[in-house]
Amino acid sequence: MFKKSSAILLSILMASSLAACSGNNNKDNKPADSAKPSNNASTNTEGSTNTGGDAAVDTSKFVKITYMVLGNKPTNGQFEKVLAEVNKIMKEKINAELEWKWIEWTDWQTKYNLALASGEPIDLITIGTDWLDTWGNAQRGAFMNLDDLLPKYAPQTYNSIPQEDWAESKYNGKIVLIPEDQYTQWVNHGFFYRGDWAKEAGITEPIKDWEGIGKYLQYIKDNKPDVIPWDAVSGTSTFGGFDTSYTDNLELPISTGYLPVFTTKSYDEKYTVNSPVFEDTMVKYATMMKEWADKGFWREDVLNNKNDTRASLRAGLTGLDQHHTQTFGGLRVQMDKDQPGSDLQMFPFARQGGNNLLELSITHGGTSVGAHSKNPERALMAYDLIRNDEQIYHLLNYGIEGVQYEVKDGKRQQPAGYDETKDGFYSDFWGGRVDKFEIPSVTTWDQLEETYYAEYDKIKKPYPYGQFVFDKTPVEAELTAITQVTGEMGPAIAYGKAGDPVKAVEQFRSKLKTAGYDKVLAELQKQMDAFKAKMESGQ
Repeated sequence: MFKKSSAILLSILMASSLAACSGNNNKDNKPADSAKPSNNASTNTEGSTNTGGDAAVDTSKFVKITYMVLGNKPTNGQFEKVLAEVNKIMKEKINAELEWKWIEWTDWQTKYNLALASGEPIDLITIGTDWLDTWGNAQRGAFMNLDDLLPKYAPQTYNSIPQEDWAESKYNGKIVLIPEDQYTQWVNHGFFYRGDWAKEAGITEPIKDWEGIGKYLQYIKDNKPDVIPWDAVSGTSTFGGFDTSYTDNLELPISTGYLPVFTTKSYDEKYTVNSPVFEDTMVKYATMMKEWADKGFWREDVLNNKNDTRASLRAGLTGLDQHHTQTFGGLRVQMDKDQPGSDLQMFPFARQGGNNLLELSITHGGTSVGAHSKNPERALMAYDLIRNDEQIYHLLNYGIEGVQYEVKDGKRQQPAGYDETKDGFYSDFWGGRVDKFEIPSVTTWDQLEETYYAEYDKIKKPYPYGQFVFDKTPVEAELTAITQVTGEMGPAIAYGKAGDPVKAVEQFRSKLKTAGYDKVLAELQKQMDAFKAKMESGQ
């Protein structure tokens, strides 16, 4: 989620409706130092680079460094042009060049884990402990230990990250990732809805619960025959959001596939593991979604729908979308242009209960070095430049000035004649953004801080699980089976296509039990008890 920095207003580059965004904050709610750092990596004539360590690094051999990111590969050629500019600097400074590799969104979870399990010599790779199974992959030996490498080959990064943040970046006492700990954002999810249509429906106050969303969708169904109230796709699961709204449960950085099976009870009982699936919450959710389906709030063939919900919203063909606050900040500006007067609003799921809005883990995004990297030293040198060289940072995050953007009155905007199809650029770099190099954008709603951020500041709670690493070894088979069950049954329940909701939930629970739910719950609670003892002892 977010720690506020009033000096920084974030820019949004969302390449996909499923795009996950990483980043965070600095520890004291203070803006990061905005002074431009000196580049302490400069190549000398003998092919060695002074990295700021004890000795020069031999860079006489030219190497290529791969960086694996998540997202759909750009197809208009602009990324290649930008990367060529980046590599001119990389060649000059460390005698290396970057090669970007994309894991595209279709079946991305499987592809990501397979890439790490394949033994492929990955140099750099995006990580996320709460959505990319980072600790599980660390347990399987996917990442290189960086303790000895970082001070010598990425000294600027190493010295800029506080020791308490490095403590949250360790597996079995060894640093296995570089956290994106100095970037500000909220990734708490919610529904996006049109404020103008809500007013037409008699909804004059911000929507505060799912019943209010239902009333809004019913109005669209009854009054706008050419609009699908919510042109949903089954790949989007909303059960986690429903659980956030109707309980005090806290999310855990443990993946069970399509929907969360395990949470903890509340912030006051943050070490007590439970399951929303085995609470009345699941039946209430399944029942409401069956009612929404029967009312025609989405397509009859929703389980096979491949439409882009966000594109439909922008075209005026649907009235609802869902993602997180950072996405909303950019989408609000787009909707003001695409649908003037639409007054896009957000119902954050955490608004309803108000007791479980967590700040973002500093390891929600970051970068690791693959265990089979052939050039880990140069990979870290390249990363150190990406994170600390302002010119490279702006290229990789924004593109080429004058082509992708220009800066006027301190804000980025598109140059005259800009054509999104021809000139659009993104890199899907979520592995080391920093507030100090961010340039505010006219494409981000300028009231975000005073509205939603201010609302969140009143109810947010510190993220408690930064140092919790679940060892899946004793229950690996059971977790795999549970994930298969959520993928098989979850979408039908989520979109009211599983028949009688009570019976569907009973069957769902039964299959989870058969898959090993009780064994995983017991193991998770055992490890959470140990984590509690560690945290309360101050070790």
